Amino acid sequence: MTQPNGPVPRPGILDIAPYVGGEHQGHIRLASNEGALGPSPRAIEAYQAAAATLHRYPDGGSAALRGTIAKRFNLDADRIVCGAGSDELISLLIRSYAGPGDEVLYSQHGFLMYPIGAKSVGATPVVAPEDGLTASVDSLLAHVTPRTRLVFLANPNNPTGTYLPASEVARLHAGLPANAILVIDAAYAEYMNHEDYTAGEELVEQFPNVVMTRTFSKIFALGSLRIGWAYAPAGIADVLNRVRGPFNVSTAAHVAGVAALEDAEFLERSRSHNATWREWFATEVRALGLTIHPSVTNFILIDFKGQKPGKDDAEAARQFLKAAGILVRQMPAYGLPSCLRVTIGTEAEMRTVVDTLKAFLAA
Repeated sequence: MTQPNGPVPRPGILDIAPYVGGEHQGHIRLASNEGALGPSPRAIEAYQAAAATLHRYPDGGSAALRGTIAKRFNLDADRIVCGAGSDELISLLIRSYAGPGDEVLYSQHGFLMYPIGAKSVGATPVVAPEDGLTASVDSLLAHVTPRTRLVFLANPNNPTGTYLPASEVARLHAGLPANAILVIDAAYAEYMNHEDYTAGEELVEQFPNVVMTRTFSKIFALGSLRIGWAYAPAGIADVLNRVRGPFNVSTAAHVAGVAALEDAEFLERSRSHNATWREWFATEVRALGLTIHPSVTNFILIDFKGQKPGKDDAEAARQFLKAAGILVRQMPAYGLPSCLRVTIGTEAEMRTVVDTLKAFLAA
């Protein structure tokens, strides 16, 4: 790779392909798994009220937010660490526990920030093949070596929409060495209603090498405020608090996050809306002859493979949708070039997507 003029970064930095988020210049934005109903009215009101104190530094310990999270999920507030999105916490974990010569393990179609974070510190990202677009415990354990420092499991997983039951996550942890940290990325946990699923908090409370990360960017619809949190053993929480920025969560994020957590009615309405229109959308798209991968999240993965020539191209479908003002997410970076990921939006948005896909297939 050609080196730039001037100072040269550490080895490996220029090998990183920058993360590219979903597009946002469109009338219907379904590329980034944002909450369909927007944020809670209470969160908006709290955010607006914070405007008068913008000259003050935020609470560096996020005490009110941590306390509200602890109350909402019945957790120990002292083990909660807040960050600028769960992305920051993932990066801090990698920075704190991995480096040159170490390995960071994740499943085949896992979140792109796992390998990016590994490369940024000189560690080696290791990919474990999945089974039917679902993380495989046996495959992950088969790829563990003495150099494995962190194992990332997105559960539920983005972009496949699949999940592992609590028993399988426990089996994964049981097979790891004591010096490897299992990081359960539960960004979509609030959408789950399966009895065999947990977000992983019980493992955090039992073992010193399990961390659960969560976000306010999905069902709470506060993506622009960048709020995430980790639930960690005391030792790991202490490490994260040593390396994070002293004011890494803004006051606006604090107050909006607290208000969103306290609005249980809006949360339930968002969850119910998602379940209804995810099922409707999946049924309608299957009726068009397209393949739908089952999802427990707020998005659907559509596979165009097997369509008649000219209609088997996911990128052609994406561009057709984009020309109609509809933004969805392309999947080549995740190793799924024949697929598009579509966020569940409002009723009107989902009906428009189905009509536009129908027009694409008929064109």
